Amino acid sequence: MMGRSNSPPEDFHLLSAVEIQHQKMIIQNSYNEKLVGILHETGSKEVVIVCHGYRSCKERIPMVNLAAAFATEGISAFRFDFAGNGESEGSFQYGNYYREVDDLRAVIQYFEHEKRSVTAIIGHSKGGNVVLLYASRFNDVHNVVNISGRFDLKRGIEGRLGKDYLQRIKKYGFIHVANRKGNIEYRVTEESLMDRLTTGTSAACQLIPQNCRVLSIHGSADRIVPVEDAMEFAKHISNHKLHIITGADHEYTCHQNELASIVIDFVKSGSSHDMAPASKKSLRSSL
Repeated sequence: MMGRSNSPPEDFHLLSAVEIQHQKMIIQNSYNEKLVGILHETGSKEVVIVCHGYRSCKERIPMVNLAAAFATEGISAFRFDFAGNGESEGSFQYGNYYREVDDLRAVIQYFEHEKRSVTAIIGHSKGGNVVLLYASRFNDVHNVVNISGRFDLKRGIEGRLGKDYLQRIKKYGFIHVANRKGNIEYRVTEESLMDRLTTGTSAACQLIPQNCRVLSIHGSADRIVPVEDAMEFAKHISNHKLHIITGADHEYTCHQNELASIVIDFVKSGSSHDMAPASKKSLRSSL
């Protein structure tokens, strides 16, 4: 499994060394909320943005491992918390897909203002939906990676909200979602539920321009989002590549290296970045 390295690798003494710094950053979104992220800074002009999924954060696998893997290749990577998640300001809202697109837009504009080039946007689970929705609205990032995103947003709701959720939310106006211990974790309002149900994945995918390269990756053993959803993305996105990882679950628990390799190869093949092979690089991590 890949991750942050606190000690130099064996090729530390090679001449082509890359200094990696982990910089905590705060970026303000369009709603005046502070988004907190970690930049794996290598000094490259290019940056990849890594987006987490539903009720997740920048510290979860595979966000940390993907960012670290890009840094070892000499490309800076930024992983951040959407508003209402992790360390970022704001309150968590169910649905909120286009609101998170706005957060991603704020992050990309920040790096553009800093004269950096965002070469790819990568999203895991719900984050996969967010990067695709972004690509359907803006034509400024031409490498998009959707990892285990859900095509049919009407599926998977009952597992979280219980049976008859539509009737109950119509009656009470909200549903409280509790954890296994019975403690209430968050409230789903009728408005936020409708936000999810009315987010048109199919239509958005068809709006992604031809000059935007999209890679969808899915695990064959994913029990959260069925692998069939990945097949649907392939049908609806014009410039699309599909990769199924045999045996991988939703978090790619035992397939982190394979996941990172696939994502990096895809981004490198569509990037102008002149990268030396990883075997010829020496990396030092510092906080």
